[in-house]
Amino acid sequence: MSKKKVLVGMSGGVDSSAAAALLCERGYEVCGCTLKMYDNSVLGEGYGEGGCCSLADVDDAKSVCRKLGIDHITLNFTDDFGKHVMKPFADSYIRGETPNPCIECNRHMKFDLMLRRAELLGFDFIATGHYADIAYENGRYLLKRPADRRKDQTYVLYTLTQKQLAHTLFPLYGMDKPAIRQYAEEKGLINSRKPDSQDICFVPDGDYAAFIERYTGYVPKSGDFIDNEGNKIGVHSGIINYTIGQRRGLGVTFGRPVFVTDKDPANGTVTLSDEKNLFKSVLFLRDVNLISVGELSEPMRVTAKARYSAREQEAVIFPIENGIMRAEFSSPVRAPAKGQACVFYDGDIVVGGGVIDGAEE
Repeated sequence: MSKKKVLVGMSGGVDSSAAAALLCERGYEVCGCTLKMYDNSVLGEGYGEGGCCSLADVDDAKSVCRKLGIDHITLNFTDDFGKHVMKPFADSYIRGETPNPCIECNRHMKFDLMLRRAELLGFDFIATGHYADIAYENGRYLLKRPADRRKDQTYVLYTLTQKQLAHTLFPLYGMDKPAIRQYAEEKGLINSRKPDSQDICFVPDGDYAAFIERYTGYVPKSGDFIDNEGNKIGVHSGIINYTIGQRRGLGVTFGRPVFVTDKDPANGTVTLSDEKNLFKSVLFLRDVNLISVGELSEPMRVTAKARYSAREQEAVIFPIENGIMRAEFSSPVRAPAKGQACVFYDGDIVVGGGVIDGAEE
C-alpha cells in the first residue's frame, strides 16, 4: 500500500518544521511548501528581506527539508494574497472596521489555494503547524481545540469547510510549545529556537495606517472627535488611525479616561466616551461559517469570543436571517469591533463563527 502524500505549509518557523518532521515519523510521504504571499517592497523602506515570506524564511524551510530528506517547493501566490488579504484589509479599515487578516489568509490562501494546488499535484492532504485538532464524528468533520489552551489557534480557523477539514492534518495536537522546541532541537532543526512572529506579516512595524497609504494611495482625512450627543470635542487625524476600545494615543485629553466607542466613515467622525459605552450584549454577524452543524434551525447555547485574545463568554446564537446571525451574550462583551470575528464553541468543539457587522447594548 502506497504512503499517503502530504504537502506541509512551511513558513520557516519551528511549528511548521516540527509538523513536517512528525509527519515523516508517522509514515507519510512529505513535501515542504512555502507560500510567497507578497513582494517585500510592500513593507516599505528599511525592511529588505526581514519579514515573513522573506528569503531568510524560505531558506530556513529549505534547510529543514534537507535535514529531513524531503522535497521543498515554493508557490507564488502574490497576486491572490493582494486580492484576498491585503486589499480587503485596507478597504476594511477605510470602512471604519478592524479586520483580522490572519483569518482571511487561512480562508483564502492556506486552506483554499494551497489545498487546490496540492490536489493538482497529487497530494492526499495538506498540513500546517497550527495548534488544533480534527475529528470525525456522526458524519461530520469537527475542528477541536488543543489540549494546551494557551496555544489555541482555532479562532483563526473557524472558516474551514468540511472538504478542507477532510484533507487537512494538524500534527502538533497534544503538544505544547516547549515540547515542540525540544523536539525540533533533538531533530537538529535549524529553527528550533527561532522566535515566534507576533505581527501582521505585511505590517511588521505595526503601522497599518502607513501601510494602507503606501499600498492604496489612500490619505487619511482629519475629522471631528464627537461625544455621545454629537458635540465636537476635538479633531482626529483620520479614522483609520483608531480602533474601538482605544484609549491611548488619541492626541486629546479630557482630564478623565475616554475611549473610542464608535467610528462613522460616512461623516468622518470618531466618538469618544466613557468605558461603560464599550460594552455590548448583542452582536450581528455576517459571512457565517458553521462547522459542527450543517445549519442552525433553532437557538443554540454556546460559549463565544469576539476577539482572538478575548475572554470566552456564554451566549446564545440564533438562526441566520437575511444572511445575518444574531449572538446574544449573557453578560456584555467589551469593545466588539466591526470586522473582527466572533467564534462559537461547544466545549472543545468549534461550532463556527462570523464577522462582526454591528452591535447593540
